Amino acid sequence: MPTVSAVNLTAQLLLLLLWATHPTMATNWLSLARMPRSRPVSGAAPCGRLRGLSVGQVGVCRARGEVMESVRKAAEMVIEECQHQFRNRRWNCSTTPRGVNVFGRVMNQGTREAAFVHALSSAAVAVAVTRGCSRGELERCGCDRKVRGVSPEGFQWSGCSDNLSYGVAFSQTFVDETERAKGMSAGRPLMNVHNHEAGRKAILHNMQVECKCHGVSGSCELRTCWKVMPPFRRVGAVLKERFDGATEVRLSRIGSRTALLPRDPQVKPPAARDLVYLAVSPDFCRLDPDNGIPGTVGRRCNGTSRLAPDGCELVCCGPGYRAGRAEMVQRCSCKFSWCCSVRCQQCKNTVMIHTCRE
Repeated sequence: MPTVSAVNLTAQLLLLLLWATHPTMATNWLSLARMPRSRPVSGAAPCGRLRGLSVGQVGVCRARGEVMESVRKAAEMVIEECQHQFRNRRWNCSTTPRGVNVFGRVMNQGTREAAFVHALSSAAVAVAVTRGCSRGELERCGCDRKVRGVSPEGFQWSGCSDNLSYGVAFSQTFVDETERAKGMSAGRPLMNVHNHEAGRKAILHNMQVECKCHGVSGSCELRTCWKVMPPFRRVGAVLKERFDGATEVRLSRIGSRTALLPRDPQVKPPAARDLVYLAVSPDFCRLDPDNGIPGTVGRRCNGTSRLAPDGCELVCCGPGYRAGRAEMVQRCSCKFSWCCSVRCQQCKNTVMIHTCRE
């Protein structure tokens, strides 16, 4: 008859296996981006049928259904921005053709790439929900009216400042829910929540001020200003920089709690805005359908660059690429026509292109 400790160990191993293999253990709410826009994503019945949501996220959906359309928009933002930021990298945020694992099993590993997507995802939810507040699309929130008075620079705070506090709070509730359900004593949940917070801080630390001048004949005797979020493209660029400088960490015990510390003791502990990762990334060179990695065969690359990330030797994982000529049609000889249009001719140019080969 097995001992109590043996039974507990077996239960723990089964739970760890479930975390590693269950499809809703990653950021699979991103699969909302694949739903047709005509299909509702709120209400008790639709929430229960949404694929990719954890049990807790279904509960959030049922309690705050009006926000879920913003969550769907956030999922679309993540995929679009990730593919823009990594368009010249070996892993270019390629998506799987179906299923809830939008980025394949790449997200089930504690790599830099997973760190970036988790950070971008939490930021996207905060941005999309905040936009909904500012546009009057959500009943429970609106503009941030707490920013009032005269600033040290001499302008008057007024207007409709973005209510980022509401968007950040919802992001913490919805995006972090899956990790909190696992327990915050394991490496992956700690890593993911740290990167979620880094994503939100990328917005907070890049807020912008917009102003309007008031006065006779357009003079700026008085300026009224309000706070706005940075463009999401800026948020993606900031997180891409954090990706390049991400810190490899390991799970450590400090007293009665667990924490993530740099694997290299010579490296300073990561700040709250830094990305962290636990596992070394695969090379992404070869086709790996099981993990959703398409490989780099057939990818365009920069044949004139050796050290840049888009250079053929890096993208193609060595000297395996071919050069060829292709004809491209471009606009040329553009002239301004009064009033008010620009007319161009269509010119054909032959250009050299480089692609990865097997």
